[in-house]
Amino acid sequence: MHAMQYEITLPADYDMGIIRKRVATRGHLLDDFPGLGLKAYLVRERGALSPVNQYAPLYLWSTPEGMNSFLWGTGFQGIVDDFGRPEVQHWAGLAHHEGPSSSAAPRTAVRRRQRIPDGVPPGPLVEQAVAESRRLAALDGVVCTALAADPRHWELLYVTLWDRDSPQGVGDRYQVLHLSQPERTALRSGRHW
Repeated sequence: MHAMQYEITLPADYDMGIIRKRVATRGHLLDDFPGLGLKAYLVRERGALSPVNQYAPLYLWSTPEGMNSFLWGTGFQGIVDDFGRPEVQHWAGLAHHEGPSSSAAPRTAVRRRQRIPDGVPPGPLVEQAVAESRRLAALDGVVCTALAADPRHWELLYVTLWDRDSPQGVGDRYQVLHLSQPERTALRSGRHW
């Protein structure tokens, strides 16, 4: 698994209906994209538990070929054409867990980024993070969780998809507008090493 996200921060007075329409008319285009485990079409709106308006799709790739096909093909070009080329953040997958609400449509995503401090052995911290991801996955209302790491910046990424609007959890909250999940079953469950 490989996690990827880009954040398009929009002006404070931006009509987020434009993003909602974009997802409603184009979101289905990745519903059968090869190599894509899942794509959560995420938005946050200024004033609604967010300081900014933002479109921030999050991907869990089941294969690197799928991610490369998207980035270097016509899929990502639509974003570039409409918004310019955003910075694409990416993390190596550490764990994925389905939750008790795995068959439900997610309504909210909670994303938390955690720095791995200098001087802290990363192995034990990652083991604790995997255990925390597994704990989160068992909570009522969880669709699925993912844990990934960026070893360049020494950062952990926790993502939890929920079937409700007001979930538990610390982190940035996003509304899920659509979920493409052509190869979600190919995302290996549990620890990824």
